[in-house]
Amino acid sequence: MHDSRETSARHAFVAGYPVRHSRSPLIHGHWLEKLGLAGSYTRQEISPEDFAGFVSRLKSGESGFTGGNVTIPHKETAFRLADRPDALSEELGASNTLWLEDGRLCATNTDGHGFLANLDAAMPGWDRTDRAVILGAGGASRAVIQAVRDRGVREIHVVNRTVARARELADRFGPKVHAHGMGALAEVAKGAGLFVNTTSLGMDGEPAPDFDFSPLADGAIVTDIVYVPLMTPILRQAAAQGRATVDGLGMLLHQAVPGFEKWFGVRPVVDDELRRLILADMEKH
Repeated sequence: MHDSRETSARHAFVAGYPVRHSRSPLIHGHWLEKLGLAGSYTRQEISPEDFAGFVSRLKSGESGFTGGNVTIPHKETAFRLADRPDALSEELGASNTLWLEDGRLCATNTDGHGFLANLDAAMPGWDRTDRAVILGAGGASRAVIQAVRDRGVREIHVVNRTVARARELADRFGPKVHAHGMGALAEVAKGAGLFVNTTSLGMDGEPAPDFDFSPLADGAIVTDIVYVPLMTPILRQAAAQGRATVDGLGMLLHQAVPGFEKWFGVRPVVDDELRRLILADMEKH
């Protein structure tokens, strides 16, 4: 029997190089099934040389996709090739979410949304602090700095091994953002209500240096955007010192919400069932 829904099936993708480790298909596949929507979300391994051609086919409608996610190393190129990047993408110079609207390719970056939504869900009221410390000045820190600033935190201290890279971000994101070398960590942590690790320290079981979280404010939160392992060495240290911690998995789940809504027309919900699904997959690999 012909399924009338097939005609309205929509298809989305995650494009990266490599892309086999992406858990996005699991997230979006879960939502499609749960919401009973006709559609698909698939991995597209696209080399940097082929990416412009891929985007061209997307714009023309030839690819059959309504949009998709873009991951490393294509985020900056996706921003440049989009017809309508939004203000978030403009400031970051990178996009992770693309969708077609009236024949034009629109772009945004949902990493900051994911970061904030994760904290809001885990620790409501976290944003009452005036001071945040962000460890690391790589690409991953940009959306976090932008999001924390836009939420209204007045003082954001970016601490990085190379001060020049932290300074670039202070220049990019404005007067609320201050740049420091690692030696200033204890000083700028005094009274901070939020500590964010955006570096790969402790990722995949790598060791992390010892951190002293005692200068942070009472009730401060320590979070890590790395989620493999779920309890990173930095989060373990913070918990051992009596600090509240928020793992990075929620950021991955929440950043997927706006894209799904753009492509499939329904806003999905991040719940414990989805979290358990991803955790089970993490245990397998």
